[in-house]
Amino acid sequence: MRPLLARCQVGRLVSVFGSISASRNKLVTQIVTAPHQRYFRRTMHYQTEERGRPNSTDYRIYFRTSEGIYISPFHDIPLIAETEQDIGVASKKLKRNGSEVLFNMVVEVPRWSNAKLEIATKEPLNPIKQDIKKGKLRFVANIFPHKGYIWNYGALPQTWEDPDHKDDETKCCGDCDPVDVCDIGTKVCSPGQVIQVKVLGILAMIDEGEMDWKVIAINAEDPDAKNLSSIEDVCKSRPGHLEATVDWFRKYKVPDGKSENQFGYNEQFKDKDFAVEIIKSTHEQWRALVEKRKNGGGIACKNISCSKSPFKCSPDETRDVVKLAPAFGNALPVSSEVDKWHFV
Repeated sequence: MRPLLARCQVGRLVSVFGSISASRNKLVTQIVTAPHQRYFRRTMHYQTEERGRPNSTDYRIYFRTSEGIYISPFHDIPLIAETEQDIGVASKKLKRNGSEVLFNMVVEVPRWSNAKLEIATKEPLNPIKQDIKKGKLRFVANIFPHKGYIWNYGALPQTWEDPDHKDDETKCCGDCDPVDVCDIGTKVCSPGQVIQVKVLGILAMIDEGEMDWKVIAINAEDPDAKNLSSIEDVCKSRPGHLEATVDWFRKYKVPDGKSENQFGYNEQFKDKDFAVEIIKSTHEQWRALVEKRKNGGGIACKNISCSKSPFKCSPDETRDVVKLAPAFGNALPVSSEVDKWHFV
């Protein structure tokens, strides 16, 4: 692997994202209650509410603030982690781990699991749901020697890969989704959990001709977080981990009859500085989307916190969205085919 540059300085990150908090309105502080049944699961700063039956097409995970206000994890959770996440705090500061500025990550898929859960970008409030292909729930195959996903997998909120934005190196355009994140920490997270991560680098995956960036990061609460600050650190302390990551992304669709994925930049992981520039760019692409300066092609942009967004709505409106979802029910059985080994 080619030598990588040293880690970037905090001042650079602050200058890149210093305008984020200033441009975002405070979220509404009132508590909203609703007369329907709920099933709640707490995360670090947010609550999640499950609706429908797990392992079914109607299953959804909605997000709420600690005040009970329903929000979009795509649009209302800030990209940059803050020292205080309580809604309505007048002055907020960037959250750091030592000298690192931290980013929020919305966990979609826990490590070692197979269900292809993802933020529903085209549904109001963008709940997490299981992807569907050809009318069936999508499960990622076990590519020997791996079981399901090999990291906690999720997305950076307030980022969007514009399908009209062409990467200079690969000449590929974005995949119309938030930027993906692989948390390489040792903790196994849960769907809908919001964690704070240190960005370490990024991989340029090309998925069926579309640019699909994969940020490599680590949960700031992980015991190894203090020892990992760059892609080079990962190479030194976890031999084989990055190679396994490339191999996994290359082959994970092959059991479904698709060809192997390709990669830009000579299949090399780019360093933290490069990753931050991609995050900065996709954050600006998201801002254009949510402010309706860009046609999202069906992306649902309902939010309660983006002051310049024509899609901004009230807590009553977001509550009404969730009220229409089916009540939480018992999980349906999963086919034994999900546990099958695939040798490719």
